[in-house]
Amino acid sequence: MKWDRYLHIFCVLRFTGNSNEPDVTDENSGRLQKMQHLFEIINKIFSKFYSPYEHLAVDKVTVLFKGRVIF
Repeated sequence: MKWDRYLHIFCVLRFTGNSNEPDVTDENSGRLQKMQHLFEIINKIFSKFYSPYEHLAVDKVTVLFKGRVIF
């Protein structure tokens, strides 16, 4: 994907309307609160198609990450 297209999508992509704007002064609100409804839909759909079993292994990341996670 070209950089210009990425920036255009990034500028117009919204997950909530202005009327549904979360209260930022609430102590229970997080950075991802605007996307909460989207996460609920995705989790509901994914749980239909995949349910992990008891012998599940998670491997560590072997690539050096020099970025910063803010949440």
